[in-house]
Amino acid sequence: MVVGVDTGGTFTDFVFFDERGKRVIKVLSTPQNPAGAVIKGLNMIGESGPRDIVHGSTVATNAILERKGAKTALVTNKGFEDIIEIGRQNRDRIYDLKYRKPEPVVSPELRYGVNCRVFFDGTTGKAPDTTELEKIAEKIKQEDVESVAVCLLFSFLNPDHELMVEKILEKTGIDISLSHRILPEFREYERVSTTVLNAYVAPVMKRYITFFKDSIRAEDRLRIMQSSGGSISAETATREPIRTILSGPAGGVIGAHKVAAVSGFENIITFDMGGTSTDVSLVKGDVMLTVKSTVGGFPVKVPMVDIHTVGAGGGSMAFLDRGGSLKVGPRSAGAYPGPICYERGGKDITVTDANLFLGRLVPGHFLGGKMKLSEKKVRPFFEKMARESGMTPVELAKGVLSVANATMERAIRVISVEKGENPEEFVLVAFGGAGGLHAPFLAGNLSISTVLIPENPGVLSALGMLMADVTKDYSRTVMIKSDKTSSEEISLIFDELKQRGASELCDEGIKPQDVVFEPLVDMRYAGQSHEIMVPFRENFADIFHDYHERLFGYRKADRETEIVNVRLRCRGKPEKPGFKKEQSKTEKIVPEAYIGEREVYFDDDNPQKTIVLDREKLGFGNFLQGPAIIVEYTSTTIVPPGWSCKVDCYKNLILSRCGNTCR
Repeated sequence: MVVGVDTGGTFTDFVFFDERGKRVIKVLSTPQNPAGAVIKGLNMIGESGPRDIVHGSTVATNAILERKGAKTALVTNKGFEDIIEIGRQNRDRIYDLKYRKPEPVVSPELRYGVNCRVFFDGTTGKAPDTTELEKIAEKIKQEDVESVAVCLLFSFLNPDHELMVEKILEKTGIDISLSHRILPEFREYERVSTTVLNAYVAPVMKRYITFFKDSIRAEDRLRIMQSSGGSISAETATREPIRTILSGPAGGVIGAHKVAAVSGFENIITFDMGGTSTDVSLVKGDVMLTVKSTVGGFPVKVPMVDIHTVGAGGGSMAFLDRGGSLKVGPRSAGAYPGPICYERGGKDITVTDANLFLGRLVPGHFLGGKMKLSEKKVRPFFEKMARESGMTPVELAKGVLSVANATMERAIRVISVEKGENPEEFVLVAFGGAGGLHAPFLAGNLSISTVLIPENPGVLSALGMLMADVTKDYSRTVMIKSDKTSSEEISLIFDELKQRGASELCDEGIKPQDVVFEPLVDMRYAGQSHEIMVPFRENFADIFHDYHERLFGYRKADRETEIVNVRLRCRGKPEKPGFKKEQSKTEKIVPEAYIGEREVYFDDDNPQKTIVLDREKLGFGNFLQGPAIIVEYTSTTIVPPGWSCKVDCYKNLILSRCGNTCR
């Protein structure tokens, strides 16, 4: 059996395949101990045979955002102890007069300098003194430090000094993160930040994975999803937890990409709206990666799927600010107490409550009827806030959704318009528990004509984890002028990385014939201070010019270019579940699919009669005109007035604006 597990702020999702095919489960998350919901779901799944589990974890992310990581020390060169505090002069909010950079996760008294030096060309200037290192090790032990980050200058060219430090420190039994293993690249601040954050979350992740493995059967195999869209072994995730920061959202992008590809859509915008946040990403032919991410205000330079996240989800709470304006999020009601309609003690109006108040959620068909929503409980809260805001309750509910939609619309513009892409040329792939409730309205605001809602959209991230390859990412700073090298010479560097990648994937259980290599290079025009990641082929210089023109609107074909870093992505292709294609097609919807009708508020002040359909009963070729509500176990989809919906051969819902309908 293969099982995909995605831990969210409100629900923990499971997708699993056995002899009966694909099945799904949603369990309320347990924020106080995320493993609790995961173990509960796995126990519900049962099965006596071995299970191959791929897990998207939020443990590392939450540890950084909530500042609940381990007590961490930093060992670096003498005189460079405060580099994580100095950082760079960039400010996230340049017009905020009260702006303060986030406090480093390593306090000043736990930063230790070693009198040693490796020069810019990798040659040794002064070696560390063993006595000095032993004194530092003793101080670290006395301070009850749990984890140490070791970041020495130019260790990516010559790691000998870091290895000497490790040899002394490992006697303390403390977790150690070496920068030449975590990020063997130049740019000192980013390398130190990434290594320090890895050390900060390593003990937390180690405890979580150890607890997890002790709670499952010995014959089960556990893999952890990476932020780059591939999975790694639990052992690797324990050593390098920084690679799992965006593992859940990355699984969603992979799942959306695979689902859209089989349906014939290559250029998509993924829209993952859960209970706490919304994640969006642009896929143009293939999933986009970036090495310029920040988490909690700190740079993280490991490869990640290029995802933009905003604090708008089904559990996002509405409130009136001091000026009386309506605000929504980023605070979320989460799983406990949750939205008011969950009847778990929630007292703040949420996006989910607004959807229910407007009739867009069907109370008896939430989670397949296993969880009832209370319309009666919600009404007094809307009436109270409506009086305070000077609106009617219906206007307030619409306002809550409009404000949330505006936040999510801005997020989509960040990953499209701000990067030179026109949203109108993309298909919006909506998933997550709340994605289908908001996607058509966002698409209308962005002039997107087509929306794809996958089957079981509420658990697509968990499914994406089962679709992901086992991946290893390697990098090396080279600083080579393009006109002073050839593709053959650069290929020799890649050959070394390929040998390492093939060996480590073999250790992960991947056969040599199932390994694929993807070489990449970070390039720039001479004199620039930023790079572009481009595929490495024989005409890599021409590819760079094309990428630069697409991103920045111009090219300088006669200007000298340089390769800053080489990168290698090694993909192991494990056996994956496929998508079942339906053969029998009919436009007419069977009578059993009709559940009934209900009054729903859309743009007008008066409600419209809207049919309610059971998605499980819809088949390939079925076609309908909005307004309609389509309910299923993991989500609810709205087909507003002016939109139509058809079911494709993979049971996806394809929503189209009138005038763009394709039967």
